[in-house]
Amino acid sequence: MRRRTLLATASLAAPTLVLSRNARAASKATLQIGYQKASVTLVLARARGTFEAKLNPLGYDVTWAEFTSGPPMLEALNAGAVNFAFTGEPPVIFAQAAGTPIVYVAATNPSPRALAILKPAGSKLQSVHDLAGKQVAVAKGSSAHYLLVSALAHAGVPYADVTKVFLQPADARAAFSSGAVDAWSVWDPFYAGAQSAGAQVLTDGTGLMPNRAFYSSTKDFSTQHPDALDAAISVLNAQEAWEGQNIAETATDISPSIGLPPPVLKTWFARQKYGVNKLTPEIFAGQQKIADEFFKLGLIPAKIDVTQAAWSA
Repeated sequence: MRRRTLLATASLAAPTLVLSRNARAASKATLQIGYQKASVTLVLARARGTFEAKLNPLGYDVTWAEFTSGPPMLEALNAGAVNFAFTGEPPVIFAQAAGTPIVYVAATNPSPRALAILKPAGSKLQSVHDLAGKQVAVAKGSSAHYLLVSALAHAGVPYADVTKVFLQPADARAAFSSGAVDAWSVWDPFYAGAQSAGAQVLTDGTGLMPNRAFYSSTKDFSTQHPDALDAAISVLNAQEAWEGQNIAETATDISPSIGLPPPVLKTWFARQKYGVNKLTPEIFAGQQKIADEFFKLGLIPAKIDVTQAAWSA
């Protein structure tokens, strides 16, 4: 009788166990990573499977989506197509101003030398001041867009006096190479690639902007899955530490993906500062300065407090 009772209990419990396993499987979360071709750390981590190795044991799948620049990536974040994104400084500001439920997760160290305003070889432009009345190619809402804003302000040139030709990097490179625009504001590795082809620097970001990159997520994902974001930051720090100590190997490994030869990539890496950090008051102060400038120029629709997008992990 006791055995029959135990068997009956077991038979009743079995469907419950199956349902429990199915429920766990159905609720398994996914870290959906948005990256750009120039996101070296993410590109190498993807190739090596380091995110999967760290996150799969925690119960997370990992998916990847490539974007041409930060703004379209954050549009995808707003639409739920990604929940972990890598961009420069301005895209996060534009996203917050547009009402995207975004949070800052981590920031890289500043690399102001890793973006520049370029002129073609043989151009008569001598300085940023000469851009008045000229056409400048730039990706709208990108770090290079803020470099242009800051450089013009520093040179005393009204923002409205320069014609902005808003193009993504591939189209901007074509316009720049053909002479359809007078200058190009852009980040590495496009900067290094153009430089190797003869482009000359009017100014880089030194003294004009920090040029940090940010890892961001959505409020919902960061609230529900802080362990996934902590694990992601751990992966990023380990990967960046390796890159900083192995620049030549990094350039060789990433060259096929980016489509530039290792010597060009090493030029970029020499301008790059490695390391990933949690957000600090100093970092937020830098972001607030950019946000206030964009609002003053009418580039974002409302004044924002960037700290409202802080991740409260």
